[in-house]
Amino acid sequence: MSQKKQILKSASVISLITLLSRILGYLRDQRITLLLGTTPLADAFVLAYRIPSLLRRLVGEGSMTASFIPVFADYQANHPPEEVWEFANRLFWTLAAGLAAISMLGMLFSTELMRLFTFFGSQAPELQTTAYLNRIMFPYVFFIGLAALAMAILNCFHVFGPPAATPVLLNLAIIASSIGAVWKHFASPAVSLAVGVLIGGVLQFLVLIPLLVRRGMYFDWGLSFRHQGVRDVAGMTAPGFFGIGVAQVNFFIGTMFATAARMPTGSPTALYVAERVMELVLGGYVIAVATAILPLMSHQAAAGDYDNLKTTLAFSLRIVFFITIPATVGLIVMREPIIRVLFEHGQFVSASTELTTRALFYYAFGVPAFAAVKLIVPAFYSAHDMRTPVRIAGLAVALNIILNVLCLAFFFPVFGNGGPAFATVVSAYFNFLVLFAIFRVRYGRLGTLDILFSSARIAVCAGIMGLGCWAGLRISHFASYEEFLPRLGIFVALILGAACTYLALAWVLRCTEISELYGIALRHDEAIVASGMTD
Repeated sequence: MSQKKQILKSASVISLITLLSRILGYLRDQRITLLLGTTPLADAFVLAYRIPSLLRRLVGEGSMTASFIPVFADYQANHPPEEVWEFANRLFWTLAAGLAAISMLGMLFSTELMRLFTFFGSQAPELQTTAYLNRIMFPYVFFIGLAALAMAILNCFHVFGPPAATPVLLNLAIIASSIGAVWKHFASPAVSLAVGVLIGGVLQFLVLIPLLVRRGMYFDWGLSFRHQGVRDVAGMTAPGFFGIGVAQVNFFIGTMFATAARMPTGSPTALYVAERVMELVLGGYVIAVATAILPLMSHQAAAGDYDNLKTTLAFSLRIVFFITIPATVGLIVMREPIIRVLFEHGQFVSASTELTTRALFYYAFGVPAFAAVKLIVPAFYSAHDMRTPVRIAGLAVALNIILNVLCLAFFFPVFGNGGPAFATVVSAYFNFLVLFAIFRVRYGRLGTLDILFSSARIAVCAGIMGLGCWAGLRISHFASYEEFLPRLGIFVALILGAACTYLALAWVLRCTEISELYGIALRHDEAIVASGMTD
């Protein structure tokens, strides 16, 4: 099996499951905004949820996976099975102890944390509500951290499907908690939603335990801070919080600035919703490809096969740009119809749509950069280089803070509540471009011209597609309709037309990515076998 096929086949399975998760994630967010809108209570919930969500992404989708897999792959290649599972068992209990301490401290000092993260604003009236919601949700960090370790272990055995499906449980738990028969038993809908977050975290962890046991994992008490493997992972994880999670750190910084007194009420919620819409695109095939290539690049690095590692990275970038460049154009042109159709219900009114579309406009430009960072950072991690991504991430965070200050203090009339999104996007491009340049200098050519020529063809196709969307909005008079069903019908027709137009243009301009994806689609059964889903 070629490396390209292995990536695409694994990614295809993951992306199908992730698509289901993202659909349920949309329903979850739609229920949240329907109940809370962009009210002060909504801002309180978003701020309280940001901290456990940030730690979930840094641990679950970031540094834990990226730092553990290279070490575990090395153990698989160079140690007998009993030592491999001893390492996994000791790391599990050591991580559990650390996460338990973090969770208890987070609950104990919830008020102080909320005061710190609303430093730029005047949120005193909602501070206690925010702290209370955060205290309910914080134990989620314990369960999702252990679930992240379980997912990383299963990925090393090329089991991608079930781990990728676990966010479905979180979404279902929150959706269930948003139903009137449930939330009316709590002090407010926000409290019920917070309880749903915690229940979802518990379910995400418990469902993976049987799969680990089947692979050979045992759970005998084995706390150890001296085990070399545990120390290697810890040494890579700590700096990895910034390396691969810099985008999430920057999103969080943006939320902090969105609480500034100058910002309109609902700005934190508008940023959250805009980010979630962007991740409907970013979180599908992009995260699937990133998940699939990390184990492969780790094994290539362990074997000293850096030529194939570079080929893997360049190919993955081309595939991801094929998805994200048209997504950027579509989000920019269709931002208002997207928000109106998906979220303008209940407490989420037209003023909420206006706030959210402004943030989405700037976030949309960053979709290719956010995706590319998810690919380039694991390439460094596969080579056991944590320092370079961390150093560049530190500069990106500093740039983000400076831009946020400038947007708030001097350019607020220009950017409004979209300033934090603009700052996050600029820092993301800075992060990727610098890392790409360093990787090329250090490891040799990456086929940069091929990537650029491919991106140029993709941009032409996406640009024509965008013009078609703009014309369709004008001809259909989308903005003149107040009823939901006409809006939905026009929206669906424009999306389907845009997708068909883009794919047709890509075929006419001979974009090689479309033939590679199409070739995999014709071998669906083989893809399932190759991905490890038959187990």
